[in-house]
Amino acid sequence: MKILHLIDTLDPTAGGPAEGVRQSAQALAALGHHVEAATLDAPDAAFLAHDTLPCTALGPARGTYGYTPRVVPWLREQGPRFDAVIVNGLWQYHGFAAWRALRTLGVPYYVFPHGMLDPWFKHTYPLKHLKKWLYWPWAEYHVLRDARAVLFTTEEERVLARQSFWLYRASERVVSYGTAVPPADGERLRRCFYDAYPALAHRRLVLFLGRIHEKKGCDCLIHAFANVARREPQLHLVFAGPGSDGTIAELKTLATTLGIAERITWAGMLQGDLKWGAFYASEVFALPSHQENFGIAVVEALGCGLPVLISDKVNIWREVAAAGAGWVAADTVAGTERNLTRWLEQDETRQAVMREHAAAVFHMRFTVQAYAHQLLDVLEADALHTPETAPGEFPSYSSKP
Repeated sequence: MKILHLIDTLDPTAGGPAEGVRQSAQALAALGHHVEAATLDAPDAAFLAHDTLPCTALGPARGTYGYTPRVVPWLREQGPRFDAVIVNGLWQYHGFAAWRALRTLGVPYYVFPHGMLDPWFKHTYPLKHLKKWLYWPWAEYHVLRDARAVLFTTEEERVLARQSFWLYRASERVVSYGTAVPPADGERLRRCFYDAYPALAHRRLVLFLGRIHEKKGCDCLIHAFANVARREPQLHLVFAGPGSDGTIAELKTLATTLGIAERITWAGMLQGDLKWGAFYASEVFALPSHQENFGIAVVEALGCGLPVLISDKVNIWREVAAAGAGWVAADTVAGTERNLTRWLEQDETRQAVMREHAAAVFHMRFTVQAYAHQLLDVLEADALHTPETAPGEFPSYSSKP
């Protein structure tokens, strides 16, 4: 098949969707399929210069909505080359452009919301939600309604998506997401990380790796860490990931106020060997997020055999808990502290068992190869006009009265 991924940006600092597009493209290519991407990025964006994924940059986009006049004409001209177009994300122009350009061409398009319909946003940013309502009826509602299918990465996400807007109609399917198998040379990667951060070589590391944002519960993690740090002098917290200067400054001030500034390392965004080295050098991964559709970093940690301490707002928490691959609690300071305490109370034998369970559930449920096969099942069934219900498929759902 010929598949086009349409996404606002492939900037690595943008988070999981960009990395997911790259990894799924490699997995699909390995199975003999042709994958391209089109983005709202400027053609001269530095992060596209050495990208192996064939990509057409249709920007530069204007404003936060990402409007660019090149998208619709390009899709009308190039869209018929593809058997399927996959729209990644909502609330930006590329989705509306796909609806405008493709609905009359007979080119099926699919939408991955990537958690952007989670009602957490409605409750946390009510003014932004009101603004979204102003264009929901004429834009995103139609994008979802006319998509061949709206693809959710978990059953949890599918159910939550129905709670954001009463005017909602979509043909829903669940396609479990995944990521590449981590490199296996953990000892070399661990040494690489320690070479860069020699002061951490003999510490018990709790790792947060991801975008440093208020929805991730970073403040909860700092408060909880301060509450348990006195019990274990060797415990050390590592924050690895990009974030705004203001957000990071606030978190550093909080750590200073709580008296644990010297027990936190701010590593910035780690890539390549340093990123994987951080996973292998740590003994547990923590993400007390208030909203997390899938959590690529959580799955990468599991792939490295690293148990995870997550909130019940990370949509794969049920799978993690059932596998015994980590601890789950509320997205509060108390919940985060409970997870840390549980981990510290485990003896070495029990911790080793949890590491085995982490690796096992990753290979069973969360590899990019498994995701590629599930996605192909959906695309190929539609291409053949198969009347039977595909795995993970649900009937069209409407919340319209």
